[in-house]
Amino acid sequence: MTFKDPQFFAFIVLLPVILFWFKRKRSSSIRFSSITPFARISQIGSARRIQFYFDLARLVAFLLIIAALARPQQVSAEREFEASGIDIVLALDISGSMLAEDFKPANRISVAKEEAKRFIKGRHSDRIGLVVFAGKSYTQCPLTLDYHVLTRLIDDVQIGLIKDGTAIGLAIANAVNRLRDSDAKSRIIILLTDGDNNAGNIDPVTAAELAKSFGIRIYTIGIGTGGLVPFPIDDPIFGKRYVQAEVAIDERMLKRIADITGGLYFPARDAQMLSQVYEKIDKLEKSDFKVQEYQSFNELFDYFLWPGILILLLEIIIRNTFFLKVP
Repeated sequence: MTFKDPQFFAFIVLLPVILFWFKRKRSSSIRFSSITPFARISQIGSARRIQFYFDLARLVAFLLIIAALARPQQVSAEREFEASGIDIVLALDISGSMLAEDFKPANRISVAKEEAKRFIKGRHSDRIGLVVFAGKSYTQCPLTLDYHVLTRLIDDVQIGLIKDGTAIGLAIANAVNRLRDSDAKSRIIILLTDGDNNAGNIDPVTAAELAKSFGIRIYTIGIGTGGLVPFPIDDPIFGKRYVQAEVAIDERMLKRIADITGGLYFPARDAQMLSQVYEKIDKLEKSDFKVQEYQSFNELFDYFLWPGILILLLEIIIRNTFFLKVP
């Protein structure tokens, strides 16, 4: 609730003067020869207490009337958003090497999924899709604004769903196919992988040229520390154990893919770096928002005026009928 004309509250400082004037104006003469009506006073309390209640009632009445003059209003605001969204496809590597546990206490795929979900939560009007790849590439989720469904599908992603390998060119081509008919102001692919292209029948550079022809920008992320990293193995005799294996990230190729399309390459050697990468991409690719606000006002003065007038009339009537002043 707001007040349209709050300057009327300045009259509050005059209330003591007004109440004092009313006290001086009251007649102190006896209007009736009989004091029978005043027998009730002894039952209610002293005359001084009765007088205090009358003064309080008049004070409340004046306060309510002043509040009514200040025009109390209930303001209802409505906002209309106009957003120019971006279409984004996340291309996620789910090859066996993503089980490497150099991002302790989690492995690469777990960290990649969590950071992807965090990135999605930070978007508002952008359509986002998900492509997964290993030896082949599939669309896990088409472009959508339903982020709840998308994050649930990311949770469902598991290593081993696709024949092992790293088909980076095929993943880019699949993502381009999802974006080529889009009319969004910006179309991007975020490609996350921990290896080099060793599967599929499409060369990554050729796929990048295809993306460029459609005006699609690619941000590439090389995840992992590189070199020897621990891999879990389920041994039928000794149970889970770890072996050291070397995974080479083809950073040169990932940089070239990004350069061809006007994107950027980001290394992510730990969970914190990966989080920072998504933050940078989030800042680089922002949707345009236009906000128009509409306000409606509902006048509430009658909620103050009529109770104030009613209290004042009752105070005057009762004071001059049941409780008359005597010397």
